Amino acid sequence: MSIQRLAGQSLSRRGLFKLAGGATVAAAGLGVLPNPFGKLLVPFGVSEVLAQTTLVPDLYYAGTDGWISLPKGPSIFSQSLGVTTHPDPLAPTDTLGNPLSTYIFGFRDITKLTDTQRAAQKNHAQHSAPMFWVDQFNPAAPKDFRMQLTNLGLALRPDLFDAHTIHWHGFRNVITFFDGEPTGSVAVTAGRTFQYIYRPREPGTYMFHCHVEDVEHVHMGMTGPVFVRPMQNGQAIAGFTKFAYNDGDGSTGYHREFAMFCSEVWCDSHWADAHIQLPEWSDYKADFSLLNGRVYPDTLAPNSPLTMPANPAAAALVHAMPVQTDASGELMPTVGFEHLQHQPLSALVTCNAGERVLLRFANLGFRESAMTLAGIKMKVVGKDATPMRGRGGTDTSYQASTVSFGAGESIDAIFTAPAFSGGSGSSGQGYDSYPLYDRAYERVNNLAYGGRQTEIRVYPVGSRSPQWLPNT
Repeated sequence: MSIQRLAGQSLSRRGLFKLAGGATVAAAGLGVLPNPFGKLLVPFGVSEVLAQTTLVPDLYYAGTDGWISLPKGPSIFSQSLGVTTHPDPLAPTDTLGNPLSTYIFGFRDITKLTDTQRAAQKNHAQHSAPMFWVDQFNPAAPKDFRMQLTNLGLALRPDLFDAHTIHWHGFRNVITFFDGEPTGSVAVTAGRTFQYIYRPREPGTYMFHCHVEDVEHVHMGMTGPVFVRPMQNGQAIAGFTKFAYNDGDGSTGYHREFAMFCSEVWCDSHWADAHIQLPEWSDYKADFSLLNGRVYPDTLAPNSPLTMPANPAAAALVHAMPVQTDASGELMPTVGFEHLQHQPLSALVTCNAGERVLLRFANLGFRESAMTLAGIKMKVVGKDATPMRGRGGTDTSYQASTVSFGAGESIDAIFTAPAFSGGSGSSGQGYDSYPLYDRAYERVNNLAYGGRQTEIRVYPVGSRSPQWLPNT
């Protein structure tokens, strides 16, 4: 497209960016980006610019803002800002009229929604982002995994034109164009859509996040876990058909899996973004340490209502938690837990005695986590999507009661549920309860609130149905 075509049009810095971005995308062979709902957006009305080939994505995510609920009291006063930053007085109420507390940026899974419903999801972000999972790339039956991202913009802050990306943290061999790091790949501006293409060759537990203004956007909630299932899955090895890695001997086989995603909330930064202020990041102090976007005891609350697949074959085609939505496309809350409408993922672990359970720990807070399982040993079989095997195949897995991992790291740990002892639930329920918590005191109780803590509940043999989806 020549400069002559711009005659009679003003060229702002933003317009120049569009022109340069359009040229870059066209040069890469993808043409211009489509708008959020499938119709082509051609910059400056140049209809001869070719569109990218329309390919149906496996998942369709949206980036926007929203509100969540954290414990309301006692309130938190910021010395540097000179105001009470928690709970935020701007916060709306849940479906029952109860006040929410905290402004966030986040993602939403809009795969099953109509175009009209997708457009209505601005200001309905989820914390933490909806986790997703994929199958390892099989050269014998090659299929790329496609994930489409729409930037819906920020409802509370229309003055911010923040772009968003999806950076698959730790993903091996991704080409720069699809990496999500904005200085070397495409960043999705408000009102635009981009489709990421992946060939996941290494199984294990990862995480993803927005990489634009990444300190801010990660902390504000644009984060989530992602994992890759090994090609070995489906084979019968040592009595298992589900595995964490291609172990060849069933050593990473499991019956159930649960993602345990660690993140944080510093109330100053969330309040500042809501009130058009700038936080001083050198003052960073995490007020809340979260597990799957919640704090104890909300971590024990059930998942939001899910559309469960009819059978294991149908479940194998699901790539993200199928949270039910209403007629507008909004997430459906669980009755009695309406305040968790945008924190739909439970951290409660349930299993039958004798089963092997895979815990997929991932950390995108800014501090180290030290997750402790009291009364049960865990076997660490993978770290940072790498099996615990030496170069010669030597088994380097190990037993531990506590697993420690820093920001941007992941751990795959398996435990075998002990025999049922008769029920140790707090109200005489028919399960044994074992606490799983961050052993750092300020993170397990958030210095007055519930913190990064949940439970493992072990039921008698045969009590729990086979698991088809993670965290169920």
